[in-house]
Amino acid sequence: MPHRQDIDRHLNQLLDVGRFKDYGPNGLQVQGRDEIAHVVCGVTASLALIEAAIAAGADAILVHHGLFWRGQDGRITGWMKQRLQRLLQHDINLFAYHLPLDAHAELGNNAQLGRLLGWQADARFGEQDLGFAGPLPASASLDEFSAQLRQRLGREVLAVPGDGRALRRVAWCTGGAQGFFEAAIAAGADVFVTGEISEPQAHYAAETGVAYVAAGHHATERYGVQALGARLAQDFPGLRQQFIDLPNPA
Repeated sequence: MPHRQDIDRHLNQLLDVGRFKDYGPNGLQVQGRDEIAHVVCGVTASLALIEAAIAAGADAILVHHGLFWRGQDGRITGWMKQRLQRLLQHDINLFAYHLPLDAHAELGNNAQLGRLLGWQADARFGEQDLGFAGPLPASASLDEFSAQLRQRLGREVLAVPGDGRALRRVAWCTGGAQGFFEAAIAAGADVFVTGEISEPQAHYAAETGVAYVAAGHHATERYGVQALGARLAQDFPGLRQQFIDLPNPA
């Protein structure tokens, strides 16, 4: 069985965590038992995922959204106390990778969403080159494009029309990347896809002619951690990993 430190070192190197300025710590966030035979992967280190990992007999949890974020209240009370208490009671390690998992060219959320939808990136944009952009396999209307997203992601999407142009080039950045819309426009996109939308983006779409699609924060970020878990099991033969997807409307 691999040691906790071996997995931490391997993932940090694989995802090149040192090059990112992030909103929280990447890597091992909560120390558990030394040896790891079973890893549960999920999007967010919620209490529900922790309980599911306990039930599955996991030695470690691997997530995209960890427990600790810049600017949060540092007191261990309420929901934070509940989550940490369950991890520590069961000696479970928690590994979390945020921006490094968004950005990875093969295993990242953006790369894996593109793979799911048949998009091949030929450019990067936005803060720390997190956003991906490339040509669509075929020109499409916004209705056709949105229908494909609904079918592939298994959920409704919110589509804000631009000027009605045929969509030939897509820019995307998973999760809460609504602030990247202007950079996507500058990158030559006909449509921008991310997880969420804020009030200003509807105005930008109307005024610039570039369509905007919010396809769900959770829904767009389910795929990187699955690819990373599979890669981890490949790199450490005998390590068992499983992905647990907990529905989230956001």
